[in-house]
Amino acid sequence: MSPSSHLHHETSDVNIGGVGVFVVVLVVATTVVSMVVWGMYRYLGREASRPADVEFPLAADAMRRLPPEPRLQVDPREDLARLRQSEDAVLHSYAWIDRNAGIVRIPIDRAMTLTAEKGLPTR
Repeated sequence: MSPSSHLHHETSDVNIGGVGVFVVVLVVATTVVSMVVWGMYRYLGREASRPADVEFPLAADAMRRLPPEPRLQVDPREDLARLRQSEDAVLHSYAWIDRNAGIVRIPIDRAMTLTAEKGLPTR
């Protein structure tokens, strides 16, 4: 008896027809799902590019009005320069605060000189 005569193979291990059907169903299902997803993307792309209806028609006029003060600065550097210029004008000029009470505003340098000469009031 030869060594290969008693060796046999199993004939019921793999059902080739079942594997083939599974592969075909898998390819068809993948193709169908891909087509459905592609169609949904096209549909959603058209929906997104279509102008939407105004949800609140009375609010449309509100979008054209300017918001109340204070608004965003257009040129913050220029605004800061104007603020500092106006503060410097106040600090370095004479003006009446209350003419009836005799209260005046004097330049800051002059006020510091007068305070240094007279001294601060003490108790």
